[in-house]
Amino acid sequence: MIQQKDYYLKYKICVSGAAVTEHCASDILERTKEIGKEIVRNNCVLLTGATTGAPYWAAIGAKEAGGISIGISPAKNKQEHISHYRLPADYFDLIIYTGFEYSGRNLLLTRSADAVIFSCGRMGTLNEFTIAFEDRKPIGILTESGGTTELIGEIIRVSHREKEAQVVYDSNPKVLVEKVLELIKNEESSIL
Repeated sequence: MIQQKDYYLKYKICVSGAAVTEHCASDILERTKEIGKEIVRNNCVLLTGATTGAPYWAAIGAKEAGGISIGISPAKNKQEHISHYRLPADYFDLIIYTGFEYSGRNLLLTRSADAVIFSCGRMGTLNEFTIAFEDRKPIGILTESGGTTELIGEIIRVSHREKEAQVVYDSNPKVLVEKVLELIKNEESSIL
C-alpha cells in the first residue's frame, strides 16, 4: 500500500484576478505573468478561470516557464468557451469545461486549488476570495495591484476574521509565491 509520504503530488496554485484590467496598476499584467512563472519555478501547477486579463497572463507566464497550466471554464464546451464567453483557449494544457457559468466555476476553481493568489480584481475576484477564505485556503494577495484586491485586508478586518485568516501579502511576485508555499507546507505538515 502506498502511504502519503511515498509519493509526490504537485501543489496546485490558482491565480485569480480581473478579466478586464484597465482599472489595475499599469504593471499588473507583467507582475501576474511573473506569478505564473514563479509557480512553475517552484514545481507547482497553475490553475486559472481560463479567462482573459490577469489570469490569462499568469497562464502565459506558466507556459513560458515550461510548466503546466490548467483552466477551469464557466462554459459547457470549447465552442461555448470561445463563442459565447469569448475566452482564450491557448496557453492551457487542459481546460475543464464545467457548464456552471461563472459562480459555479468559481467554486470548483478555488476548491480545486491548494492555495489561491489574488491579483488586481473586480467582483468575480471577490467572489473567489470569499469562497477560498471560507474554505480556509492559503491565500496570497498581490499588493499595489489595484481593484477590489486592495480591499481584501479591510474586508477581513471589518468582518472580525483576522484570527482565521491564512493570508499573506506582497507586491513582489517571487516573494508572494514563496510566502504562499510556506502557508501550504505549514498546513500540510499539520495534517500529516
